[in-house]
Amino acid sequence: MKRIRDSGAKAVKHAKAADIAALELPRKPRGRPRSFDRAAALERAIEVFWAKGYEGTSISDLTEAMGINPPSLYAAFGDKERLFLEAIESYEQARGSSCPYREEATARAAFETLLTYMADDLTCATHPRGCMTMMAAATAGSASAEMQAALARRRAESRACMKARIELGIKEGDVPRGTDAGALTDFYATIVTGMSLQARDGATRKSLLATVERAMSLFPPVTGRAGKKLTTGPAHASGKDR
Repeated sequence: MKRIRDSGAKAVKHAKAADIAALELPRKPRGRPRSFDRAAALERAIEVFWAKGYEGTSISDLTEAMGINPPSLYAAFGDKERLFLEAIESYEQARGSSCPYREEATARAAFETLLTYMADDLTCATHPRGCMTMMAAATAGSASAEMQAALARRRAESRACMKARIELGIKEGDVPRGTDAGALTDFYATIVTGMSLQARDGATRKSLLATVERAMSLFPPVTGRAGKKLTTGPAHASGKDR
């Protein structure tokens, strides 16, 4: 599992460096020091971008939610694009820490853990519905080419992490040899995107868990010596429907 954690950490580090290189950082502001909590302001910006999407969010929406004026926003974060990329990075770090699915003992268990976590998180009542990263692809059409490239890299790295977990499963014997890791990754990435869109449109946790169950029934089983299918994985967490 250490190999997976190390490769994931390197991918995140590479993405961060590439994104910063793509968009020049603002110069250090002069004058009085900030009179607001930057981390708290970033959290409020995440909520706005998550709820309205990149294109639907205005500078006035951001400054009102963050409790700062436009000059303070530009001084602290650069501009709307840089703020959005920083918001995406913070969002992904929080979700990755909450769901370290790649550490599960088998690839099947890893994907069931990931999808079950998403069914819970996408419909949670404490924040906007859906996945902020997935929504970014559909709500950032007017963004610069540099930002589009940065978002594309993040999607590619997320897919690479999923593929790496399947490939490890093939190597360790819990995924059948001959399985097309790329095709299986594409299938589950599509499931993740679809769940996010459904949640945005009002799908319930119960409905998404049914999707998870169906998706996991299609995960390639490993056949034991007696010819029985071995499909070990965590059961869905119980809880009230949202």
